[in-house]
Amino acid sequence: MSLDDKTRTELEAAAFRRLVSHLRNRTDVQNIDMMNLAGFCRNCLSNWMKDAAEERGLSMSKDEARAEVYGMPFEEWRAKYQTEATPEQKAAFANTPAGKGQH
Repeated sequence: MSLDDKTRTELEAAAFRRLVSHLRNRTDVQNIDMMNLAGFCRNCLSNWMKDAAEERGLSMSKDEARAEVYGMPFEEWRAKYQTEATPEQKAAFANTPAGKGQH
């Protein structure tokens, strides 16, 4: 299957929106678990969105980008859903590229 650029962009955008929606509904999944298993988390997605905006000459703050991904201000999400990382989660993270400062 060959896709033209416009269709590819539309499909990629739809897939991204579905991923963000999925993550908004899975508040039980902690960012540290995502980092430990997949090497990225909600914060990474928001950073990538911010980078994409800036590449296009648009101004987007870190807080604005996070609100787009989290569906609410980040601090509100943290207060509602973030749990303290366990020693096991922290140890696993320390052994990831991100935990070693290579993110």
